[in-house]
Parts: sequence; structure tokens; C-alpha cells
Amino acid sequence: MSTATHRSPLTDWTVVVPVVALIALAFSWGRDLPALAVVLVSLCLAGAVLAAVHHAEVVALRVGEPFGSLVLAVAVTVIEVALIVTLMADGGPKTSSLARDTVFAAVMITCNGIVGLSLLVGALRNRVAVFNAEGSGAALATVATLAVLSLVLPTFTTSKPGPEFSTAQLTFAAVASLALYGLFITVQTVRHRDYFLPVDTKRIRKEAAQAAAAAAAGEDDDHAEPPSSRAALISLGLLLVALVAVVGNAKAVSPTIEEGVGSAGLPNAVVGVIIALLVLLPETLAAVRAARRDRVQTSLNLAYGSAIASIGLTIPAIALASIWLSGPLLLGLGPIHMVLLALTVVVSALTIVPGRATLLQGGVHLVLFAGFLFLAVSP
Repeated sequence: MSTATHRSPLTDWTVVVPVVALIALAFSWGRDLPALAVVLVSLCLAGAVLAAVHHAEVVALRVGEPFGSLVLAVAVTVIEVALIVTLMADGGPKTSSLARDTVFAAVMITCNGIVGLSLLVGALRNRVAVFNAEGSGAALATVATLAVLSLVLPTFTTSKPGPEFSTAQLTFAAVASLALYGLFITVQTVRHRDYFLPVDTKRIRKEAAQAAAAAAAGEDDDHAEPPSSRAALISLGLLLVALVAVVGNAKAVSPTIEEGVGSAGLPNAVVGVIIALLVLLPETLAAVRAARRDRVQTSLNLAYGSAIASIGLTIPAIALASIWLSGPLLLGLGPIHMVLLALTVVVSALTIVPGRATLLQGGVHLVLFAGFLFLAVSP
């Protein structure tokens, strides 16, 4: 029997760092920060990201898949939505496209960046990354529908000039997004939960042998018994603290980011890309670590679940916030981004349908992600 045990979430740096990051947030909120303060806040942000990944894994180990990845995806997205609404309320007309830029960046990061990295890591470890095509395909279909409904159609509607929805259209998009998100969660956690569980293959026996060898060598056991309910609840609380610190500190350094983007002569959309990269760091690290443990399905749950939550929760929140937000709400994508989205959907479908992927598929997604980043900087 394995002698490895879970460390208590109260005895290591994963408790101290989120608290310190939260204190840094309290002192930096609403203030113009000097260069040294920006560096310190950025360090706190990075530490909070690592702490969030740790506590998310503790919670996931307690509740099991797919609930574990769902907890992290929803928690990050809810706080991301709060950040977007706050920045739009404070920024005036220049932030009219911030929601669109951030949500589209989140879709590209999750569907190409996180998926590509996870497939690459999984294929490097076992030559072929294996996952459930049924669950991942359903998630991809939901992402594609939400993205087209919320980010593509506004470019072509004629009720209002520009890439905007009318009030009625925005209301429909918000209700449809919430309905689809709720339906997906029901399918993922109740009706067809088995579609979203890591694939049970011969490698499970290989993992067991590796775990036994690691235990004999005195290494940490990835398959140790789940933590207690008390430890999981503490980690859940610390996860929320860490995520608040991540997103809050991202907002604290956002003026510096905006100033740097402006000074470099880059498009304003780059701000949304940087914000999305920062707030999705916990999910990226968690997905890569899952892929290293041959749990690519968990990585895909995180990636597609985050994309679904990002659209399904952001659009309704923005629709509600538009009641008091002044200025236009630009949601429609331009031609370049629509091409990238279409290519991402097609490539993702070809990747998911077989239920297995090699280094090539991971590389294709990463090239798409690199193309998105390059075109964001140099449209």
C-alpha cells in the first residue's frame, strides 16, 4: 500500500502566497503603480497562479472528474467576467470591444493553445494521446455554436450599424448562451458523465505500475487517496482567494499593460489578449500537468469547458451590464478573426473525431495559436 500522503493545505506556501497576493491587491487597487510595485504585483500574480493550480488539483482529487475541471473553469470565468465588466465600466468608449477581444482570445487560447500543448505533451509521453471523442466532440460543438452566435452574427445583423446587436438580439444571445451552458453542464455532470472521464485503456495498468514504482522509491503518488472533505473545502476557499488575487492583480497591472501597448504602437485588441493569457494561466498549467499524467481527457475538459464558460457566462453578464454601461458594445469579429475561428473549428473537429491524436495535431493547433498571436500584434 502506498505510503505517500497528501500534504495539508495549511502547511505550505500554497496558503501564504494567495494571502500575500490578496494583500498586494488591497494595497494596489485603484492606484497608479511605480515600476517596482508593478514588478512585485506581477510576482504575486505568478505565485497566485501556481497556488490556484495546486488547490484546484486538491479539489479535483476530492470530487473527481469532470467536476474538478468544472470547478476551476467556472471559478476562473466568473472572476474574469467581473474583471471585464469592471474595466469596461472604468474605461469608457475605448473599452467598447474589450469583451469581444477578451472572449475571442480566450477561445483561441483554450481551443488552440491549451489543446495544442496538452496533445503535444500527451503524445510525447505515450506516442498517441487518447481521449473520449463523444464528450470532446460535444464540447467542441457547443463552443462553435456559442462563438458563432455571439461573436460572428453581430457582424452581419442589420438592426444596428456596426458589429453590434440590437437590445432584442443581445437579449436572445444572452438567454441562448445561458441555456446552452446549462445544458452542457447537465450532460457533462449528470446524463453522460462517462463521456468526460479519462479513457480507460491498457495504460491504466502501466500507470499503476509506475505509481507502485514511485511509491517504492519514496516519490509522491499521483494516485493517493483523496483528501478529506475538510482539506478539500479549505483548498476550495484558497482556490477562490488565489483566483481573486490573479484577476485583481491583473487589473492592477492593466494600466501599465495598456500604456505599454499604446507606447509600442500595437492595436488595442492586444490588451484583451494579454488579459486572457493572464487569467487563463491556472487552467493552462493544470491542463499540461494532467496531460503529463496521461489524462488528456481532463486537459480537454479544462480547455473546452473554459471556452464554453467564457462565452456562456460573459455574454449574459455583458448584456446585463449594458443597461448601465455607456457607449457601444462591439461584439462582431472582423474578417481575419472569423477566418481563424472557422479554421480552428474545422481543425478541432478533425482532431477530436478519431479520439486519438499525435504530435502533428498538437503542432497544428499550436501553429494556429501562434498565428493568432502574430496577427493580434500585426494585423
